[in-house]
Amino acid sequence: MDGPQHRAAAPARTARRRAVAAWVILGVVVTTVTASLAAAAAFGEMSLATFGLGMLPFPLVGAVVAARRPANPVGWIMLTIGVLTALDGALGVYGVAGLRGTVSLPAPAAVLTVRVSLWVPIFGLMGTFLLLLFPDGHLPSPRWRGLAWLSAATMVACWTMIVFTPGTFADMGFPSVDNPFALSALGDVTPVVLPWLLALLPVCIVGSALSLALRYRGAHGVQRLQLKWLAAAACAAAALYFVTMLPGTPFVFPTTEPAWADVLDIWGPLGFLLIPLAIGIAMLRHRLYDIDVIINRALVYGVLTSALTLAYAALVTVLQQLLRPLSGGSDLAVAASTLLVAAAFQPARRRIQALIDRVFYRRRFDAARTLETFGQRLRHDHDLPSLHDEITSSVRLVMQPSHVSLWVPGGRAGER
Repeated sequence: MDGPQHRAAAPARTARRRAVAAWVILGVVVTTVTASLAAAAAFGEMSLATFGLGMLPFPLVGAVVAARRPANPVGWIMLTIGVLTALDGALGVYGVAGLRGTVSLPAPAAVLTVRVSLWVPIFGLMGTFLLLLFPDGHLPSPRWRGLAWLSAATMVACWTMIVFTPGTFADMGFPSVDNPFALSALGDVTPVVLPWLLALLPVCIVGSALSLALRYRGAHGVQRLQLKWLAAAACAAAALYFVTMLPGTPFVFPTTEPAWADVLDIWGPLGFLLIPLAIGIAMLRHRLYDIDVIINRALVYGVLTSALTLAYAALVTVLQQLLRPLSGGSDLAVAASTLLVAAAFQPARRRIQALIDRVFYRRRFDAARTLETFGQRLRHDHDLPSLHDEITSSVRLVMQPSHVSLWVPGGRAGER
């Protein structure tokens, strides 16, 4: 029979094995991404392998979290996302190179069929189970099991229909290549069922995000800060994605998109990489308590940047019309607008900071205003004993202690 020491050491050995497995998986992912990039560069297909490179923060953070907390499935989900994104690049390069005849490879169409369906588990896991199980690895309550099963069933059904539906690879430049896994029975079913399944997946993602919001309402202490990190990263990623997509709408640029819009199209989606970074900070509790400062600064400078950009555009337009008779089409309006916006930066920042503190950080705003009022009172009234009640009430409001004592040399002392 095993002794007590052996039974006590078993969980430690299991944790070490899982940690080693996490680092091995990360090594496989990095090796696969590197090999895919090298092959893509050699074959002139770099666009097929860059997705895995951009998604590397998911397996990197996932390996650290899985090694530190091997019993928590969040790290393993992030590692799985990394494995799937690495496969996406490798299978893409393999399939396209094989179909174009760059090199002789077996079954390139079959490989490419699997590759075009990988987006379902990648974004499905990212939008459902990663949110449902964050941060402790458990569902918020047993009532959420139905959503978990629905999410899993939806992903499996979408993947199955994509893989086995008849069709060609025309969107990838191979209109004459048929899906080798096609089942003729799905030819009439897929156009009816697949759109509903693809619409159900975002519903599952919204439901998972709702579970995160409800968990936040009932959370306290460290867990509340962990959820705040993920919520802040998700909101920032969504905002960046919205800004990225905005130039592509016809009512913004009816004719041709400017060059900076093309840059946004490339780099804007990288905002989603804030999500694994936030998860890593929250799970490993590194600088966990800085979240309120980060949110405050993001709100201040986000609103400030938007306001100054709109003001700059309006000033340039107005001043160009007003100064056109004098400037003769020179850049005088642009220079004047730049100077005015630069001069308004600090005053606008102070006003926006005060507005955000008043709306989102009311307690700190009230405390700062109380201290400012009390400081002005002290500058005009030096009779400390007469200010006893006001001092104790101000300290209680600002610091909220359980006990306040005040000792005044030569005066009266009191406790509140």
